[in-house]
Amino acid sequence: MAPSPQTVAVDFITPRHLAGGGDPAWITAPLHQACGWTYDDDPLMPRVVLTSPDKSAVLRLEPNTDGQWWVLHHHGGTGLPDWYASFGPRTPVELIAGFVDALTDPAPPAAASDPFEPLRRHSWESAQGTPGLASSDGTAFVQRLGDERSPGPWFITATLGYDRPVWQARFGENTPPHLVTAFTTALSDPQPVWRTNSPLGLPTLDPRVISRHTVTAPKALVPAALADRVTTLADRPHPPKVMPNPPEPPAPGASRRR
Repeated sequence: MAPSPQTVAVDFITPRHLAGGGDPAWITAPLHQACGWTYDDDPLMPRVVLTSPDKSAVLRLEPNTDGQWWVLHHHGGTGLPDWYASFGPRTPVELIAGFVDALTDPAPPAAASDPFEPLRRHSWESAQGTPGLASSDGTAFVQRLGDERSPGPWFITATLGYDRPVWQARFGENTPPHLVTAFTTALSDPQPVWRTNSPLGLPTLDPRVISRHTVTAPKALVPAALADRVTTLADRPHPPKVMPNPPEPPAPGASRRR
């Protein structure tokens, strides 16, 4: 059934890391509307800059033919180290969303987190000759440089061959592990992601590499999905604030100092 003026063709694509970038509003709208990040408005520049309420994090979305389009810098403060994360232009927004949703989650993170664990649960295997894990089809690879004594940055790469990289995500060595785990969890999720601009945004149409299932849906469902995402994030429960204990009253009969 061909789309009508009231409908749109929606492609459900697997593996999700080869679905193309998607709509940047999937990231920027929730950060502003649900999480209170402020934005710099400069209509003459093709970029978006969002700053967290506590000013500790700045996310820049800026077309850059030479590198990463999404770059987040986090300032540790109070003696904590600074860190960064960046994502190439074709990094699916659903994967970036896993990262930023964990970053903005008001609930405290788990005490321990292994970014490789979600990959192992979905049968990712050691890459031959290189430390790291690769997807079963060989089109995605996760590695961390350094060693246990001196861990380095993370590199996550989607590729269609040795000389055909599709996108790369990078995390500095001080990036909190639970945030990297949130990204690898979204990366290894076997559920498809949907796109409405296919096949224009896909890195390949090779049916041996990706699977596309096309349905016709009402156009209103597309903005409704984003609105639901904003509402869900805005409604996340905040942990109760811990009030400081009041000072203890002086013991009865205690003498005053003069």
